[in-house]
Amino acid sequence: MSTSPIAFLKGHGTENDFVIVPDPDNAIDLPASVVARLCDRRAGIGGDGLLHVVRTAAHPEARDMAAQAEWFMDYRNADGSIAEMCGNGVRVFAGYLQRAGLVGEGGLAVATRGGVKQVHIDKRDASGEPGDITVFMGRADLPEGDVTVAVGGREWPARNVNMGNPHAVAFVDDLAHAGDLFTAPAFDPAAAYPDGVNVEFVVDRGPRHVAMRVHERGSGETRSCGTGACAVAVAAARRDGQDPSVTGTPVTYTVDLPGGRLVITERPDGAVEMTGPAVIVAEGTIDPAWLDLGTVGRIAPGPKETAVA
Repeated sequence: MSTSPIAFLKGHGTENDFVIVPDPDNAIDLPASVVARLCDRRAGIGGDGLLHVVRTAAHPEARDMAAQAEWFMDYRNADGSIAEMCGNGVRVFAGYLQRAGLVGEGGLAVATRGGVKQVHIDKRDASGEPGDITVFMGRADLPEGDVTVAVGGREWPARNVNMGNPHAVAFVDDLAHAGDLFTAPAFDPAAAYPDGVNVEFVVDRGPRHVAMRVHERGSGETRSCGTGACAVAVAAARRDGQDPSVTGTPVTYTVDLPGGRLVITERPDGAVEMTGPAVIVAEGTIDPAWLDLGTVGRIAPGPKETAVA
């Protein structure tokens, strides 16, 4: 068992924040208990989730994508559970790779449990600040069947949208109707989301401009959710009669979240693009003695070098 410090960084995308653990060779074991402790906002580093940065060829869940993408985003929710995708997480993941000198501006492929995502890193601005990052999120799946969500005695119809992870999008009169979102909103039927669901509550702000709050499964209310913003834009386009596959014209929605703004475009072929910032705010090392790896985790045998920005 290694007692070497473990490198980490902290970053966010529209204030959806993440602990970043660079581990190219997949040498660090991260059981759910360790992830939850790292993401604890009072006793740990704090985050809505954890980005485990691994070379695709080194991870057993991702090796079949190695020919398409060098890097795998092994994403975990704040409670340690595994998630298929995180749109803000992909931007922050790409921002880390750029900061570490592992990739440059332009195109990048990132492997996720939701498939390989294409990313574009914009050029730095005149002051040298990193540019926005666009993630090509793939096509939205719109399962058939009525869904409802409920909070505090109120109930709304919701649109079932899958962006590689499941979403229920409800249009409401007031975002306050979503309550505190500490507890997951109820949904029906249960069979629609056997593994739980991310629930978005949405109000209109103007033409093709909406605002939202979200409860992310495994994390509670977060300041932002990239896949959720995409699901909201797709649901809004259908509600507004702006389905690009019907009109033949791309449609763009501005989505305001508590932590910032994302711009979502859906194209006639169904491809969804999400553009927004990625910010790395800190880096350091984790003390294995604090983490108590002897009882809640371990360092797997193998290379212990990590890529640090």
